[in-house]
Amino acid sequence: MDLDRLNPQPGPSAPLVQVRGRLAVLPWLLFLGAAAIAIWLAWQTWKPVPIGDPLATSLVAFDKQDRLTVFSAELAPVVASDDSRLFGLVTSRQVAVIPARVDYAIDLGKVGRDRMRWDAVSQTLTVRLPALEVTRPNLDEARAQYLREGVWITRAAQDKLTRDNTKLAEHLAVEQAANPVLLGLARSAAKDAIRQNLAIPLQVAGFGDVKLSVLIDGEPAKP
Repeated sequence: MDLDRLNPQPGPSAPLVQVRGRLAVLPWLLFLGAAAIAIWLAWQTWKPVPIGDPLATSLVAFDKQDRLTVFSAELAPVVASDDSRLFGLVTSRQVAVIPARVDYAIDLGKVGRDRMRWDAVSQTLTVRLPALEVTRPNLDEARAQYLREGVWITRAAQDKLTRDNTKLAEHLAVEQAANPVLLGLARSAAKDAIRQNLAIPLQVAGFGDVKLSVLIDGEPAKP
């Protein structure tokens, strides 16, 4: 009897099966690795971007806008001046209507984080602006109208009357610019301008339709 046939010796077939099994698993491992890398890259590309700080976004919207003119008013001060010469023997009078332009502005350079408050629950951004600044009246003397009274008005008297009326018109224009009605219109225009300046940047930054509450220093308290 052939003992080698009854007790066969292990040949190279067993290791060969193991190698083949490993080779069969290797493509799957490579596939899973490539899929994991692809998923990671896709996440890095399209992952949701965390929304930033709404206050920082708002401050960027104010950048390079140190002074914002929000309203302009056309005024027409009516003033009068008198002149007396030769010990009161020669008198003259001049009535003038001098158009004037006054601008109302907000100094955005004074608006920092301390003037802003963000309420995440109600999605409301509150901004407190500094008080309105009223520019010096710009008198349009080219369109001024004059009415002079006097038997004899010298050149010197006429020049003095015009200078006096110019000073009076500027002073009166400043008083008229402080009218509560004009200040109310200027504040409303300022609030609208700030809302427009902030709404779009906040939407682009991903905050959606944010409620904007704008306050101005010095405005009358609401009853």
